[in-house]
Amino acid sequence: MSLTSTYVLNDGNKIPVVGFGTWQTPDGEIAKHSVLKALEVGYRHIDTAAAYQNEGSVGAAITESGIPRAELYITTKLANPIGTYEAAVQAIDDSLKALGTDYIDLYLIHWPTPIAFREDWATRNADCWRAMEEAVAAGKIKTIGVSNFLPHHLEKLFETATIKPAVNQIYLNPSDQQVELVAFNQKHGLLSEAYSPLGTGNILEIKALQVLADAHNKSIAQIVLRWSLQKGFLPLPKSVTDSRIFENSLLFDFELSAEEMKQIDQLQGVAGSALNPDEASF
Repeated sequence: MSLTSTYVLNDGNKIPVVGFGTWQTPDGEIAKHSVLKALEVGYRHIDTAAAYQNEGSVGAAITESGIPRAELYITTKLANPIGTYEAAVQAIDDSLKALGTDYIDLYLIHWPTPIAFREDWATRNADCWRAMEEAVAAGKIKTIGVSNFLPHHLEKLFETATIKPAVNQIYLNPSDQQVELVAFNQKHGLLSEAYSPLGTGNILEIKALQVLADAHNKSIAQIVLRWSLQKGFLPLPKSVTDSRIFENSLLFDFELSAEEMKQIDQLQGVAGSALNPDEASF
């Protein structure tokens, strides 16, 4: 495996097994530089979102890199204030323009139950999904999926969707393994993408992980990202530090044993957990 190795999604499209995350990366030179560095070290999968407010910088980096568009995989997401079919159509076009691309490889509904639409979130998601399906038919999007959806959100979407979601991007790391949700995703053919795959800073302070890191001559971050890969997840590590961007890409020259995987599995709850989207205040 390498940064250009791929999973095959339920629509037949391929997606690189590791992506470079840009959540909480400030727009402007910092975002542009970090994406350029990620591309330089070999990442070909870049994850952004309208809500991150850095699509323009991501697009500028992609253009400046000179890498052929066909060699890149770009993900972006529908923001929470978008709640109608018409608004979703416009949001897709806005993201295409900001990214400076003719198509988006993966487009996700970012949040299942934004507070503005919580009383009728199912209708909101169905309407936005219809716009996304039409964008697939028009060649503007290759693959569509969701983010932060729980089983009941997905089951409701399945009732109206013509194209089945291919991905569920969720908060997923040793501290919150979301076992039931991951099993649901697997049962229905959705790839589990792991945002915040390193959890909070606390996860990097765990002594048991340092022992494993020392045993493999790796960093704790590399150990946790390797765990994610061996689970069949798609981790999206984020950094704005050149050395860490490079370090987080070096995941393919070692393997965790079954016993080491079990040790990491036991870290459930040590460093925070996902928000419940039905209770979040946004």
